[in-house]
Amino acid sequence: MARWHSLNVLQSESDLQNLWQFSAGGKFALQKEESRLQNEPLPDKIIDKDWQTLFQPKLNIAWLPAEKVFLRVVHLPKIDFAETQSMVELQLEKLSPLPVAQIVWGFELLPHVEPGMQTVVVIIAARHYVEEFLGQLEGRGYLVDRLEIPFLDQLLATPIDEDGVWIYAGVGEDQHACLVAWWYRKTLWNLNIIHLPATERRAALLQEQLAQMTWAGELEGWLTSPPRYYLVADDAAAGAWIPMFPPEIHVEIIPPIAGKDLAVLTAKRAAAGDTQTNLLPPEFTARYKQRFVDRLWMRGLGAIIGLYIMFVALYLGWAQFAKWRFSSVEDKVAEIGPTYTNTVQLKERVRVLQDQLDLQYAALDCWKATADNIPPELTLDNLNFERGRTLRLFGTASQEDVTKVQEFNDAIRNVTAKNQPLFTRTVAPTIQNRPGGNMISWNFSCELKRGESE
Repeated sequence: MARWHSLNVLQSESDLQNLWQFSAGGKFALQKEESRLQNEPLPDKIIDKDWQTLFQPKLNIAWLPAEKVFLRVVHLPKIDFAETQSMVELQLEKLSPLPVAQIVWGFELLPHVEPGMQTVVVIIAARHYVEEFLGQLEGRGYLVDRLEIPFLDQLLATPIDEDGVWIYAGVGEDQHACLVAWWYRKTLWNLNIIHLPATERRAALLQEQLAQMTWAGELEGWLTSPPRYYLVADDAAAGAWIPMFPPEIHVEIIPPIAGKDLAVLTAKRAAAGDTQTNLLPPEFTARYKQRFVDRLWMRGLGAIIGLYIMFVALYLGWAQFAKWRFSSVEDKVAEIGPTYTNTVQLKERVRVLQDQLDLQYAALDCWKATADNIPPELTLDNLNFERGRTLRLFGTASQEDVTKVQEFNDAIRNVTAKNQPLFTRTVAPTIQNRPGGNMISWNFSCELKRGESE
């Protein structure tokens, strides 16, 4: 019972459809109730099955109109369910008014007065009638899981305290038909539907049918006393049926179960897992299950395609927006291009002028550093300032003043300007003896530091 989340029960008549939805837990509380005309669609939110049904199973039940249903009562030994089903199937040839290949059938088990016996109510319906009814439900979008008979729950819910015959006035939409159930010693012995014509002979025909059933019960031995009559009908139906009985017969009136309460009983019985009363052909069950699986696949595929289309639409929208932004940037670049070019040219001119000015100051700094640090023993022959970066010094000295060349090189290395070293690197001096005397030639180079000035 716990595996079902909700149950729907549909009553489909010629002019009206009644749909009840119950929760599957506890007391089967009514969640929704809908009444629609036959040409109006049923609410999809109640009857439709989608991916949520995988986690919250839903059971769709439909009541088969009882006008063309046949009922038979047989008494069999009390054995297990599978063997009982086989025994009923073996007797179908005798019980069914139609060929076995042209019917669908089910059965319900009831107690018997003898401990070793059981009562079996066999329900038989013409296959073409069932298929036509299911086709009508499919056209309204209602795919059933179980096909039930409503008066079966009415029969099971009727309290049986005494021996007698219970007459259920009105079977489905046929208000001139009745279901007749004979109970003796708390055992159901006969169950039949009597169809009466809408003529003045209705009363005579009803009394004749009841008399024939009484004689049959006496011959079979289960009817051991005059029957008491019980009419299961509402006040309006009772007023039409009571005059059909002889005046000397006392008929006790029992109120029937309302449609909603009867639907609760059907839902409880279906949720309990009793499958023997289900008149839905197995091939319809397999087909509906396959349609449900196919629908899930198609909806999943549709959702994926929808997400893909949405992603492509978003991407195209983003690409269009990016293209618009790019075009805006291009237009802006084209607008400021000449100004930018002029600015770059002006910047380059300023840089060239700044370089020239810096080189002038750099040459003066180099000259000052040389003049301030050269020892008097050394003679400066030549000073070259190459490419604004390299200072080359050439000179002569006596051989006794070789050390003064190194001192001059060290002094130049440590010269600062604007609180930072003037040179980044100073190459060690090159000293050579000059021919024909005690004189030497010296030279070295220094790399000017230009990073800050640039």
